[in-house]
Amino acid sequence: IGGSYWTTFFPAIVVLGLGLAITVAPLTATVMGAVDARHAGSASGINNAVSRVAGLLAIAVFGVVLARTFDARVMPRLERLSLSEPDRRGLDRELYRMAGADIAHLSIPAPQQHAIRTVVDEGFVSAFRLVMVWTAGLALAAAWCGGAIRQPEG
Repeated sequence: IGGSYWTTFFPAIVVLGLGLAITVAPLTATVMGAVDARHAGSASGINNAVSRVAGLLAIAVFGVVLARTFDARVMPRLERLSLSEPDRRGLDRELYRMAGADIAHLSIPAPQQHAIRTVVDEGFVSAFRLVMVWTAGLALAAAWCGGAIRQPEG
């Protein structure tokens, strides 16, 4: 929270890009090299279809995890703030945007707006961190499974 792009996001994006570069191309080469030339089109299509479906499922599942974790972290802390019913309804309408929630237009006093912004930002970072830990764990499990499977000799 509050870090610059270059120190907060850029290093992680570089690591993600390098990770994709060293895994996706070799995986595709392995899939294509494992089939006869006459089945290359089918292998490519299956590889692409599985990749797209896995990406869609990951986005759906991790999106739910992110949203539920955000709600679990933010809602109890917001309940402790004494907000009027109209302010609370206005805030609830903004929370679906998570870190992008715009609370400046609400009639909440500045100190409470600052407290709400802190709760929302910390809740989002916490939820995002959980999703990243899960994805890292799945990547490690996939690497382990890939290493555990041996190609037949010959």
